[in-house]
Amino acid sequence: MKTNTGKFQLPLQTFSLMAGFMVWTILAPLMPYITQDIAVPESQKAIILAIPVILGSILRIPIGYYTNLVGSRIVFLTSFIILLFPVFYLSQAQSTTGLIVAGFFIGLGGAIFSVGVTSIPKYYPKEKHGFANGVYGMGNLGTAVSAFLAPPIAGFIGWQHTVQLYLLVLVLFAALMFIFGDKQEPKVKIPMMQQTKLVINNYKLYYFSLWYFITFGAFVAFGLFLPNFLVGHFEIDKVDAGIRTGIFIAIATLLRPIGGMLGDKFNALNVLKLFFISIIAGALILSLSQHILLFTIGCLTISVSAGIGNGLVFKLVPTHFNKEVGVVNGIVSMMGGLGGFFPPLVITLVTSMFGSNHLAFLLLAIFGVIALLTMMHMSKIEKRA
Repeated sequence: MKTNTGKFQLPLQTFSLMAGFMVWTILAPLMPYITQDIAVPESQKAIILAIPVILGSILRIPIGYYTNLVGSRIVFLTSFIILLFPVFYLSQAQSTTGLIVAGFFIGLGGAIFSVGVTSIPKYYPKEKHGFANGVYGMGNLGTAVSAFLAPPIAGFIGWQHTVQLYLLVLVLFAALMFIFGDKQEPKVKIPMMQQTKLVINNYKLYYFSLWYFITFGAFVAFGLFLPNFLVGHFEIDKVDAGIRTGIFIAIATLLRPIGGMLGDKFNALNVLKLFFISIIAGALILSLSQHILLFTIGCLTISVSAGIGNGLVFKLVPTHFNKEVGVVNGIVSMMGGLGGFFPPLVITLVTSMFGSNHLAFLLLAIFGVIALLTMMHMSKIEKRA
């Protein structure tokens, strides 16, 4: 169905997601510079970095629903226009309160993830959903773009002017979506409550949410806490820390379509089990690491596993849900976003209580084991069906 339109909409929506994620994660790479001008207590840094994740997670449900209702063009366009206001406000912030307020509303940049995963599958046959959603998920590279570019630019022109450059990005993509967005996109007009009732008792919704809570949560959480953590814990240069974080993000993002393609070719659930074993291994390495080399190996292991895992989960969602995919995408992706909210806070709390972050990474391994058990449970049910 409308494959030619899909071939154009896929890159347009992917780059639009990239712009949204650039904005959504702008605070993390700039925090070492912001704290030179604004006195941010150490205990509040994790909160400020995690704040954008709240709105970026919660809004994914209504945004997924409204994408089905009015189409991706209107939702992307409206989101980019709204984002102009908190981004400008952030560039003027002079206190921790200003950073928190701006960060909260900037969360909308992360919520637009639900647009493409709801819209893009409409243009492709079922056997291509994993690939299409995987390519769209590469828009997560926006996080890496900010991690790579924001620190060196801030070193030249200051963090405030760096933030203002993002206004130009938003205006550009609002214009592109206004001109080239698909005005004829198929709409699904099932009331949200009706869609929710259709899926609320389906155990797969909760399993998919847990798996994405871990895979995408790890992606977001590491992207948020690594810049500040590497500077403070390993005394790495601010730009170097941004580059290392960008590499983590880039690997996870570029491997996402590989996860989708693996899900198209093989049994997605079985492949996902393998990469969750890898996540558990990476978390155990981090829980034992005292040296930057071992820490890097653990981070890269999780980066590869989480990236492929993200692609696999969003191969499973449209495979097991059809007309309710907007609401399900919203719920699952919301849980993924929330998965990125809690870890930085947990790491900060655990470190302050025990003087070490190792227990926090052990908790990630435990969550991975729980997820693995749920996958085995689903496999048993699927075999009986």
